[in-house]
Amino acid sequence: MKSKRPNGTGRRELTLDEYYAGVRNGEVATLARALTLIESKNAHHRRTAEELLARLLPHTGNALRVGITGAPGVGKSTFIEALGLLLTTSGRRVAVLAVDPSSGISGGSILGDKTRMTLLSAESGAYIRPSPSAGTLGGVASRTRESLLVCEAAGYDVVLVETVGVGQSETMVADMTDCFLALMQSGAGDELQGIKRGLLELVDVIAVNKADGEGRLEAERAAHQYAIALKSISQRSTSVVLPDVLTCSALEHEGIEEVWKAVEQRVQRQRDDGTLTKNRGQQNLRWLWGLVELQMKQAIREHAKVREIRDALEHDVVEGVLPPETAARKILEVLGLSNEH
Repeated sequence: MKSKRPNGTGRRELTLDEYYAGVRNGEVATLARALTLIESKNAHHRRTAEELLARLLPHTGNALRVGITGAPGVGKSTFIEALGLLLTTSGRRVAVLAVDPSSGISGGSILGDKTRMTLLSAESGAYIRPSPSAGTLGGVASRTRESLLVCEAAGYDVVLVETVGVGQSETMVADMTDCFLALMQSGAGDELQGIKRGLLELVDVIAVNKADGEGRLEAERAAHQYAIALKSISQRSTSVVLPDVLTCSALEHEGIEEVWKAVEQRVQRQRDDGTLTKNRGQQNLRWLWGLVELQMKQAIREHAKVREIRDALEHDVVEGVLPPETAARKILEVLGLSNEH
């Protein structure tokens, strides 16, 4: 008798062979269940997910991976839908991994990207997966990377990864994609400061959205400001390849094709000079050690000897009677990992 899922839905668990065959055949229902398996924290599910990824890995790597970021209100979902429709109309298969901010109570997605991309959701060549970040950047990094690979194995040749548009998540998404696109809007004064603080190091293409109607001239002016600022910043280094700066209107579906061509040209240059394979290899190495650090941290917190002293150490650190460095050393000592002799 097949075992039931522990969540009480009554659905039986799929075998590893069923997951593999369903994903490779592009079965959307099986793909959805495979991604749920990937996101599970259940130890049994994690082992099955690792085995599934190992089997799917030879069928990955053929998609164009694009990260998309932008501040709330810039029109990311509208842009992604317009881009997705452009790509599916031309015969491409598009997967959208939308990393949502999470509810602090339930950990669930609160933006509901799938409900905001109704036209793209109806396309047979598109798949949208809102993924709650659950407040853990490490979780986003590992699970989104794994989900990206599963989508590639399912035959999607473009994977769009949307960030929450804030903080370190941008760096993490840029480090799992081939091209990183920043969606901007006019009123560029504050955003220019953002470029100076590090966006230049991440972004490959800047698209100033909402270039329509009365906002067209303002968007073009903002794009010009971005271009000038980027040139000024890059003067210190001759090795910097400047991001492409364009305007578009996701609402009117104008300029979307030009933005996509800029993305494709960026990635094609990487293919031509061999940096695409090199970059992906380096991304995998950083992913490896990121996972090691994440899993080591979890293992240390749950270690029996650490649990015995953890509450007392944390209390003393909170009360200010024990320096965090001393507490950290005591934890490493009970694990036999202290560098002191």
